Amino acid sequence: MMMPVDSPRGRAKATAPRLHECPDCGQMQILPALEPGARAVCLRCDAVLRHTRRDPLLLPLALNISALILFGLGATLTLMSVSAAGQQRAAGLVTGPAELESYGLWEVSAVVLATTVAAPLARVLCMLFVLLGLRLKRPPAELRMIFAWVEHLRPWSMIEIYLLGLFVAYTRLKGMAVVDLGPAIYALGGLMVIMVLADYTLDGQAVWEAMEPPNRRRRRTLRADTPADDNSAATPRRWRIGCDTCGLVSRSAPGARCTRCGFRLRDRRPAAIERTWALALAAMVLYIPANVYPVLTVVQLGAGQPSTILGGVQELMDARMWPLAALVFFASVAVPVFKLIGLGILLITTHYGTGWRLHDRTVLYRIVDAVGRWSMIDVFMESILVALVQFGQIASIYPGPGAIAFAAVVILTMLAARSFDPRLMWDNARPGAGTA
Repeated sequence: MMMPVDSPRGRAKATAPRLHECPDCGQMQILPALEPGARAVCLRCDAVLRHTRRDPLLLPLALNISALILFGLGATLTLMSVSAAGQQRAAGLVTGPAELESYGLWEVSAVVLATTVAAPLARVLCMLFVLLGLRLKRPPAELRMIFAWVEHLRPWSMIEIYLLGLFVAYTRLKGMAVVDLGPAIYALGGLMVIMVLADYTLDGQAVWEAMEPPNRRRRRTLRADTPADDNSAATPRRWRIGCDTCGLVSRSAPGARCTRCGFRLRDRRPAAIERTWALALAAMVLYIPANVYPVLTVVQLGAGQPSTILGGVQELMDARMWPLAALVFFASVAVPVFKLIGLGILLITTHYGTGWRLHDRTVLYRIVDAVGRWSMIDVFMESILVALVQFGQIASIYPGPGAIAFAAVVILTMLAARSFDPRLMWDNARPGAGTA
């Protein structure tokens, strides 16, 4: 039986005991009644299964309304302006993607636009639609589909990474021209904080439960004294399946539709190993041109030469910008290599069914899944520099083909991590093949 941690009382009611499948290791277990502010963790792999909140619906609604206002300001006001030789250029949130597209890098332009405008805006609008819809007497049935997309959009919403790329670009530009920060940067900074708070205060399970009719919710409640043993009669594995979308455990067969969210039930992600191998190998191949071809060409007073990712790091080191060089090296070189090696370890050990350090490999999967998006710093920095520094022969920055390959590497490694099913590591571990 799992025990809640830190369970202060608040305005929200305690949750009812429910059966839950761990999304990281597949262990079936019972979540006991949790007071507001409590947290339940997996008995086997320590994954956080649920973190209840004191105000799981109203506070996130207020925060998402604030986020929508701040996004509108950040998308329409000036982010940064640059002055050089009597000329001035200003850039907003969509200026970078527009400039990249004008140079023929429509692929990179689409990625930047999707991760800095489309995904954040869609997330906020979807959350507002769901949270406002739940306040109606009869919530629309479409809420289930829309809320499911909120989780899918989460890793692709990269406002915080864009701001870090903006900081890197600002630091590099200070040595070339006069740089002024615009009001949009403060709006985006506030948006980043508000979105983090909105995610933190939201209890996703509370949202799914609020979509259920009360009579169905009562039928799914377990008695607190129901045994939590995975092999007990209460939770036979062959009769139970957890929904990947809403987390509901039901007596259904794979391929049936979840009775709560309507999505197809899958015992495990289909062809997870094959898809992950294909995406990881494609990323490995593209990582070569991403480092060989130039990502930027900086021209000053008519002279300049193309610069690769490692060349850019070397330039920062030559300029004695050590922290900035370390940040770019970590995000653009170390993180992609770490992700590819990490995915290789997960795939190979799963294929051979070893039980070696299962818990640690599960932690490795969580890290690989979380850090990959931060490699977008270099792509965002490039979009800002290209948008701002266009002063002809005096000073100009042009994008290079390496940016296309590098953006593809980041996207492919993110997709690979999300295609991998960590539960297969535990399923495939043969008895006596190692220890967890």
